[in-house]
Amino acid sequence: MTISTKVADAMSRASWIRKMFEEGERLRASGQGPVYDFSIGNPDREPPEALHARLRELVGHPRPGMHRYMPNVGFPSTRDAVARRLQDEFKLPFTREQVVMVTGAGGGLNVVLKALLDPGDEVIILSPYFVEYLFYVDNHGGVVVKVPTGPEFDIDVAAVSKAITARTKAMIVNSPNNPTGVIYPAATLQRLSEALQAKAKEFGTTIYIISDEPYRRLVYDTDHCPSPLECYPNTILVMSHSKDLGLAGERIGYVAIHPQAHGAERLFAAMAFSVRTLGFVNAPALMQLAVETLQNVVIDLSVYRRRRDRIWEGLTSAGYEVVRPAGAFYFFPKAPGGDDVGFSRALAQHRVLVVPGSGFGTPGYFRLSFTVPDEHIEAALPILAETLRHPNPV
Repeated sequence: MTISTKVADAMSRASWIRKMFEEGERLRASGQGPVYDFSIGNPDREPPEALHARLRELVGHPRPGMHRYMPNVGFPSTRDAVARRLQDEFKLPFTREQVVMVTGAGGGLNVVLKALLDPGDEVIILSPYFVEYLFYVDNHGGVVVKVPTGPEFDIDVAAVSKAITARTKAMIVNSPNNPTGVIYPAATLQRLSEALQAKAKEFGTTIYIISDEPYRRLVYDTDHCPSPLECYPNTILVMSHSKDLGLAGERIGYVAIHPQAHGAERLFAAMAFSVRTLGFVNAPALMQLAVETLQNVVIDLSVYRRRRDRIWEGLTSAGYEVVRPAGAFYFFPKAPGGDDVGFSRALAQHRVLVVPGSGFGTPGYFRLSFTVPDEHIEAALPILAETLRHPNPV
């Protein structure tokens, strides 16, 4: 075999998201009509004008040395700006010494997991989950422990507590959630904090929450999204500007260690080492400086909010069972009859692409993204309604 058997096996279990993307490419190439592709969560809101202004400033008046090597953890000035933002939001004494600039949330999660995990260490993830978590944990020798969420996709704290062992090193929490759009309430996070602290005391260990929050500022019904940072000192925040600034292709984000986290200084040093040895070396210099002055800026959410409301109206009036997303840009309805793969294929026959819930570890549902043009939503809603009534492929 020309490639590793491990990678070959992983490829055979490749993301349903990618499979549906490839199906969309095939349908578009056929030239048989428009394709209504709700499968990819690719932000379609352009970055704020403040970003373009900042880039013009940097290009027109470059800072001496801005394209040279820098500390692995990023420019001190950028980390200072992030720390100030975190101080303001969470009322915690963040400094640059708890902030590591990274190449997006995916890069950040790998940096954190490499810094934390020994072979065989367990990482709890909640289903439904972002499928790449499985591969990220495996990259660093960890073992995934899957815990289903409860009704309305809230965290089942009792089930999490039961799943913890002496080998549990971390738990990944993703809120607002991909694929459900659910925001975990502050009361739930407080109960989770208490459960993790009790289990850590029982086993004489430290359990970290890795809080994956790339959708943190995409919320529609509130001004605040609760975070484990507010109630659990052993929290490591992973943040990306892919969504809040519309910069998915630029791969820029940061990791922030709670100032009171156990071993915070060693964690910071381990992440500085991990950034380099994973091959990222440091986050892109130009984008670090670009986002440095944009920590309080966010894209206009009105378009996403309007689409969320329109799809909610269309799905519920058609009879779908679905939790109303409070954040991110996804719906996760139940598939009729519980056959998410078959139902997704039936929709694809009508050129509507969604992702089966099996791709998120939760069969019986499907995910659709509302990062699509309004006219595609209007064209697809009648198809979704009709396919719910007659789900069998023809």
